Amino acid sequence: MKTAVLGASGYAGGELLRLLENHPSFVPTYVTANSHAGERINSVHPQLTGFGERVFAALDFKELADCDLVFLALPHGESAKVVPHLNSEQLVVDLGADYRLANPHSWAKYYGGEHAGTWTYGLPELQGSRELIAKSRHVANPGCYATAIALASAPIISVVDSSDIVVVAASGTTGAGRSAKVSLLGSEVMGSLTSYKFGGVHQHTPEIEESLSRIANDEVKISFTPILAPMPRGILATVTAKLTKELSQSSLRSLFEDRYRNEQFVTLLPQGQLPRTSSVLGSNHAHLQVALDEHVGRVVISIAIDNLGKGAAGQAIQNANLIAGLSENSGLLVAGLGA
Repeated sequence: MKTAVLGASGYAGGELLRLLENHPSFVPTYVTANSHAGERINSVHPQLTGFGERVFAALDFKELADCDLVFLALPHGESAKVVPHLNSEQLVVDLGADYRLANPHSWAKYYGGEHAGTWTYGLPELQGSRELIAKSRHVANPGCYATAIALASAPIISVVDSSDIVVVAASGTTGAGRSAKVSLLGSEVMGSLTSYKFGGVHQHTPEIEESLSRIANDEVKISFTPILAPMPRGILATVTAKLTKELSQSSLRSLFEDRYRNEQFVTLLPQGQLPRTSSVLGSNHAHLQVALDEHVGRVVISIAIDNLGKGAAGQAIQNANLIAGLSENSGLLVAGLGA
């Protein structure tokens, strides 16, 4: 399938190109990055030596129309400017936020501007989602934090107080994008942790609440504190919630075992083994561990993903495989790099 990647100079775009190089069906024939148009792809992404002398193209809607599959790896608010120029036959996965939210008021509050609409939410492991994705032509790829937190929370949503889920999650610096910022300089980040956008203002908050509310058939509320970690990529999230039903440690684990037993990209680790970001680095995998804090009657879940893998490009290819009718793991059969 002729495949386009728009916004390919960013971190998620570069990871998409890396994965597409070895995909058996998706051929990256049209690769754009307007601010880098005319530059060699591997001058921006030195790891992509296989692209040789190929250069980034400027966006041309006539060339784009010749593609079967389109990945939009554009800044938030930009995908909605491109979508009206696509034809109805093209399959599209948007890695931005433009079509994730159902509530236009949430879009206005957290992103600003006009709400573009709502596409099928592309987190296949959530209950009932895989079938909806497979029937869709347009999919909204979830945010990186949203992916980790939803996967960690979904199995317990019926046994906890869903109006009071507390999340603390640390992410590598690639989650903040590639734009130059003083706060992301190596000398500012290395050897330091800092919270940011806390107090309920992070833009993934409504996305997480909407995805979990669809499962719970009730309103879900989260208190989310993100942390910038001194590493390039990876997310480690801790989710806690108050139990509303009496559960043992073994019955708690059973909820996760039953939910993810047949999921090839989500793994509940053996008891006593904790998730590490290095274990999922470069992969589309999520590693989970769960515990029951009997002292306060709370469930505690730890989850690790690669924010550019399962949190972005890997999941985008997983979704594209589904809407194209391919095996879900096509081009994604790789374990994390480890330490």
